Formats: sequence, C-alpha cells, structure tokens
Amino acid sequence: MHTVTFVAAAAALLSHVEALNILITNADGFGTASVRELYRQMTSIGHNCYVVASVAAQTGAGLHAEFTTNPRLDADGDWGLVKAGAPSLGTDPTDNHIWYYNGTATAQVLVALDYIYPTIGRLEAPDLVISGPNSGSNSGTFLETLSGAMAATYVAIERGIPAMAFWTGNEATVYSSLNTSTKAGLQDPATINARLASNLVQAFISKANGDRVLPEGYGVTVDLPYITSETSDECTNPPFVLTRATQDVGVKVAYNHKSGVFNRMHTDAGYKQFEATDMVSTVAPKCLSAVTVFSLDYDASHRRQCFNLADVTAIIPVLVHSNGTTPLTGGLGANASIAGNSSSQPPTPVEAPPPSGQTAVTSIATLAQWSVNLLVLGLVVGMTLL
Repeated sequence: MHTVTFVAAAAALLSHVEALNILITNADGFGTASVRELYRQMTSIGHNCYVVASVAAQTGAGLHAEFTTNPRLDADGDWGLVKAGAPSLGTDPTDNHIWYYNGTATAQVLVALDYIYPTIGRLEAPDLVISGPNSGSNSGTFLETLSGAMAATYVAIERGIPAMAFWTGNEATVYSSLNTSTKAGLQDPATINARLASNLVQAFISKANGDRVLPEGYGVTVDLPYITSETSDECTNPPFVLTRATQDVGVKVAYNHKSGVFNRMHTDAGYKQFEATDMVSTVAPKCLSAVTVFSLDYDASHRRQCFNLADVTAIIPVLVHSNGTTPLTGGLGANASIAGNSSSQPPTPVEAPPPSGQTAVTSIATLAQWSVNLLVLGLVVGMTLL
C-alpha cells in the first residue's frame, strides 16, 4: 500500500516536468523566419523540438518522395544559407536540433523519422509533427494532395503520428531578416504567425490531457490570414474558427498557346467554408484563421478506431470558435501584446502543458522545478515509511 502511494505520488510530480518530442518541418525551407520562430516558441514553452526541412523550397511537390542521389549539394540552397558542395544532409552550425536535407517535403519527414530521430537524437518517434507555417493557402481538399506541406502531415499520420499543418498569407522570408520591430512598431509577421501556431498547438496538447494530441488517423490544417504588422495592426490577432474544407477543385490547368505547354493555375473555388456562418459577420473574414480537422485512413471501411468521435468538436480546444460562439477572441489571447522589440520574449502558453505520451522527454525549461519536487518527494517517502 505504501509502495503504491509512493509510486503514484512520484508519477504525479514527474508528469509536471515532461514535454513532448515535436518534429517541425517546412516546405519553404529550413531557413525561413516562420519555421525558426515556431521552433523558438515551442522550445521556450518547454518541448523538445527538432527542425528537419528542405535546403530549398519544395512547395507544390505533393506526396512525391524524392531523395537526392548526390551526397553533396550541386547548387546553393535558398538565400545562400548552404553553399554548393556542402553535404546534402546537414545541421545549422549554431543549433544541432535544426537540420536540412536536399529532398522533397515527404522525404524530410521520412529522413527525420528513420534517421535523425533514432540515430542522431537517440529518440523514439515524435509525439507530434508540425508542418509550417508555410507561405500560401491550403484551400480545398483537392489541393491537399498537391501540397508539399500537406504531404508532410500525410506521411506522419500514416506512420501513426498526429500532425498539424499551418499556412500563412505572408511571403516566406529568411530568418536573418527577422525584425524585432516593424515600421509600424509591431512584431514581425513571422513572429506573430509562429505565436499563433504555437498557441493553437499548445491548446490541442492541453486538450488531450496526456493522451495522443489527436486520435489515430486525424490531422489538422490551419490557414492563417495575411498578418499586417509590417504596416498596421489591422490584422494581427486573428481568431481561430472551425471550418470544413469544400469539395471544389482549387487547382486547374491552362494551355499556353505561345509556349506550347500546360501551366497549373490556382482558382478561388476551393476556399474553406465556415462551420458557423454567423461568425463571419462579427469579424472581417480576411482576418480569421480557418481550422479544419481531417481524417486519413485508407482502410477506413474495416478500421473504425479513427472514426470513433461522434462530434469532431470533442477534440477542439476552446481557443477555436465553433457553433456561432461570440464574441470572437484573438488566437494570441484577448489582451496579447504585439508591440515590437519583444520577439525575444518566451511565449505564454494558452494553457499549462499536460503530461505527455510514452515518448515524452524531460523539459529543460522546467528542470528548475526539480528541487521543489524532490523536497516534496522526500516528505512523501517519509510518510510512506511511517
């Protein structure tokens, strides 16, 4: 009886200093400001993160898994961050948790899962894969199978790992151009996009309360709007709204009579539809973040465990508005500051992180709590021996 009490008390204490293993990837490349800021935000919360992303943009590659046949780069990577002749797989010289690989978005995830995690990190599979924030929009179900960013989530889900993908209306920029304060005196759009993404991810983690972040076979896609902080605060704290993907085709082709070839075209047909249309009237539609939950199971007719939710809102955190909830609260929080010169500040989680899954690791950010926990453990041990 005393032993059970001791073990239970110890487990309860240790759970508060654990964090998730999270893989972050990006079809725009490992050097984008958005992926570096998301990495900083998630590690500041206390999660153990690895970035594995392409050395050059791989947008539009879809599910195509292309692995380089050359052990060295035959051309410079984007923004000249990695030069021709460098290894095709490498790490940031200042952070061995940030990796690049010369391959498609699908290849990035596979290299991470089958080589970097077990061989370099000495870790099991991550608890969560985050793709993005990527420049552009994931509009409609058809486009998902053409998107490199979406392909990264597909691979993760098929490997049994929950995955979330983020898009932003802002263009991809190199991390070295990140501004701590814009001309408008606000945080850089990449910083705000990363804060929005990290807030939503942490909200899903807290909602799971120690279980899988998402049920088996489930993923989440999020379209973040164009953040205007470069010039104004018009759209800097967009609310998250639950949406459903349309069935319209968002991509078509057109024949170019002059060149004699076909070109892919994006249309406006595939934009996501709001789950509760009365929300649109409360906030400008252009300043909303669309959150869509999808399922992926090629054996769905026989395996029912990934369709065990009577209502998808059962896994949706309160940060995401649904069913006409008003008023809408910004994704950063009602009173969040977006003032410039504060991008170096650690993010504030929406909710306290819960116990993680079996592959969780101790959070470096919370090691300071050990001294207090050990004192309490001493008291527990003393009581159990009485």
